[in-house]
Amino acid sequence: MTTASASPSPDVARQVQATVDAIVRRGLVGLEYISLEDPQVGSTPKDTIHTDGSMKLYHYRAQTDEVYRIPLLVVTSLVSKPYILDLTPGQSMMEFLVQQGYDVYLIDWGVPRNEDSSLRLEDYALSRIPECVERVLEDSGETEINLLGYCVGGSLALMYMGTHPEAPVRNMACLTTPVNFKGMGLFSQWTDERYFDVDRIVDTLGNVPGEILLSAFDMLRPTGRLTSPIQVLDRIRDDKYVKSFMMVDRWAADQIPFPGEAFRQMVKELYWKNAMLEGTLELDGRPVDLSGIDVPMIHAMAEHDHIVPYEAAKPALERVGSEDTEEVVLRGGHASLVAGGNAMYRLWPKLDQWLSVRSI
Repeated sequence: MTTASASPSPDVARQVQATVDAIVRRGLVGLEYISLEDPQVGSTPKDTIHTDGSMKLYHYRAQTDEVYRIPLLVVTSLVSKPYILDLTPGQSMMEFLVQQGYDVYLIDWGVPRNEDSSLRLEDYALSRIPECVERVLEDSGETEINLLGYCVGGSLALMYMGTHPEAPVRNMACLTTPVNFKGMGLFSQWTDERYFDVDRIVDTLGNVPGEILLSAFDMLRPTGRLTSPIQVLDRIRDDKYVKSFMMVDRWAADQIPFPGEAFRQMVKELYWKNAMLEGTLELDGRPVDLSGIDVPMIHAMAEHDHIVPYEAAKPALERVGSEDTEEVVLRGGHASLVAGGNAMYRLWPKLDQWLSVRSI
């Protein structure tokens, strides 16, 4: 004798069917996205106005009739590709800034080639950033710029400002920018001088392969690869969230090599000696004097940043000499601070509010 199982209620059945349909739809969208050789990233219209080796300087095309007078130069990180700042239409910080009327330029360091393994921090802070600043001034016809740096790009921007007291910079914004490298959590332990043979790595490999850096990032969140899909499943019906997650996740895995000599220098000077925080960093014999930076400055940090923790980023404003500073700590992580729905409603409006009155 068999007993018929109870049928689910109509409401439960509808919820189950809706969830299954959503999972199938997300799966199809995911497969479609993953199969693309060139996903729609970094697509805000722009022109290349200057190159130097693999580096490119972009100028984003105006999308409004009225544009703020002071141009904004964005300095990106050396660690990863810059399209996290121009992720996809509707979820792009560059698109947002251009639509708000900012005259935006961006330094894309490019993918390091074998010959770039000799590049040092001096080449970025004392040569390439200054030449990009000059090119922006020529192109815009202005005499000053606003400067914005993301992650290590912010550190490079501070090195530039700390060695160029005469820099034509009116205001400066840093986004999750490390200054105290002893506060970099597991990165500090990973590069411990007692165990980490940076000379052998650079002398043998030249540029540090992206796979090594990706492994280091994964080590910071060892369960991330397991828990992230569960988080997506919990919000499977949220199209915007799923798309954003997939694109950020792809960006995080899209690691590029790190120029060998700059990596050696960062490990020895910044991680081992903490020279930027201690005020002992020199580039080509020029001291990096953060106390000499007296322009208005804002520093936005992420509450749950596992890559550049608050302890590593906080001293930036403490070390500069400006009397007009603002610290902002927002919900989110290292990438979600600048990209996706979290950034759209938190960082971007705040940055616009701060910059708008200073860009006239």
